[in-house]
Amino acid sequence: MFMKSFFVYLSGVMIIAGLTLCLIFVNNYFYPMRYRKEIVETSTQTKVDSVMIASVINVESHYNPKAISNKGAVGLMQIIPSTAKWICEINGLTYSDEMLQNPSDNIKIGSLYLAYLSSIFEDKRVVVCAYNAGQGNVSSWLKNKEYSSDGKTLSKIPFKETENYVKMVFKNYQYYKKRFN
Repeated sequence: MFMKSFFVYLSGVMIIAGLTLCLIFVNNYFYPMRYRKEIVETSTQTKVDSVMIASVINVESHYNPKAISNKGAVGLMQIIPSTAKWICEINGLTYSDEMLQNPSDNIKIGSLYLAYLSSIFEDKRVVVCAYNAGQGNVSSWLKNKEYSSDGKTLSKIPFKETENYVKMVFKNYQYYKKRFN
């Protein structure tokens, strides 16, 4: 009787351990955490929330530093080269296309862009919209009563892709918030 109870107990422990390992694997697959040091350093320099940086990276490239979109966005934070060049110029940095393939530089440029957008838009959700759809689109949406009642927040996002993007970033944000804390 003792041996049977022991094997039932041992089987239960093994099942729980297996499920725990499976959960860890799934979490690490869907929410990888690479470049943590670079993210935290850049967050400190740019005053952009490290959790937001990690969330944008995961949604944009799933932490693939070699990612290139069909629209020409490059690297971890999927930055368009012309935007990267402009962000570097206004921040006194020398730009080269190779920077977008370098994880540290890409994180810094993307974070500087998020910081710039945060200086224009008050609401984090609006900042994320602008990162995806562009500052011009978002500025026009905020002036349109169909999309914004107060000119500061968006009640509706007219681009379905951007609406889904914002949802994904903030879903990731909730997860990464736990990992960073």
